[in-house]
Amino acid sequence: MTSEQSEQPRRDQRRTQQQEKRGMSTQSAQHVPETNARGRLTQEQRLANSLGWFGIGLGLAEVLAPRRVAAMVGVSQEHRTLIRMMGLRELASSAGILNDRSSAGAVWSRVAGDVLDLVLLGAAFTSGRSNRTRLAAATASVAGAMVMDVITAQQLSRGIETRGGMIRISAALIIDRAQEPLYRHWRELSNLPQFMKHVMRIEMSDDRRSHWVAKGPVGSTIEWDAELTEDRPNELIAWHSVDGSELDHAGSVRFEQAPGGRGTIVAVEMQYRPPLGTVGAAVAPWFGEDPNQTVKMDLRRFKQIMETGEVITTQGQPAGREESTSWKYDHAVRQ
Repeated sequence: MTSEQSEQPRRDQRRTQQQEKRGMSTQSAQHVPETNARGRLTQEQRLANSLGWFGIGLGLAEVLAPRRVAAMVGVSQEHRTLIRMMGLRELASSAGILNDRSSAGAVWSRVAGDVLDLVLLGAAFTSGRSNRTRLAAATASVAGAMVMDVITAQQLSRGIETRGGMIRISAALIIDRAQEPLYRHWRELSNLPQFMKHVMRIEMSDDRRSHWVAKGPVGSTIEWDAELTEDRPNELIAWHSVDGSELDHAGSVRFEQAPGGRGTIVAVEMQYRPPLGTVGAAVAPWFGEDPNQTVKMDLRRFKQIMETGEVITTQGQPAGREESTSWKYDHAVRQ
């Protein structure tokens, strides 16, 4: 056996390992390092960092000067022991946030503390010794802080990363079809509304430009023009919205042969700029618009269409729902 022949199995093994790593890269996206390649924190991490330092300052004030805090809040100074305890709780949760800015649990602990603070402030309104004007201002401040805590905790829990105002989303799935038919079906952009739930229609202006109409929050619609930036048959399709579009959006889809000839890895990467930045991205899921889950479910529907010819639904059945799949299926996709 020649040296070239003996080396061939090793090269094949390395190639397979590289393909598997590419296929698993999106699954491990939620475990990315705390900073990006340039060492910058995400907007969610910067917000958590700010909340942590704010909590340290507030906690120290409550522990070291409970009388002054009581006077500022408008409650009786006889509650200074309780105020010190609240300060210790504030310091503990804030230290947890600063120790790991990516920890959703630490921020959720602040939310729990905020709820407790609001309960105590509400009880203080029943006391005749309280200054209701100052107490109302303190209650409003705590409520505002709780909103920011909830937004930050929610974003960290969902693994959202916003940099430069842009949210990046990625998902990958193995589909039991060859690369060519998958590429051809996706390249015909008018097919995308078949499996992209929020896309209503796509009209082609020419071979590279298209007009998109999608569902927006609360029954609204969003329209934008996009153009292809790269088109490699059976391998890659990339696009972005044109300047001046209502939605700042870009994305790509790759088609790579799965290890062992077990179909094709379809990897989708998208980025978009949500209205109101991090706050807008966090509030959107309250109306049922979670971009991470939307892309994952769209990719699942694409898999169903290409493997079975249709999207499997429960609509029309006795236990049917507006969602296209069962609760167990939705839960599995969210993992």
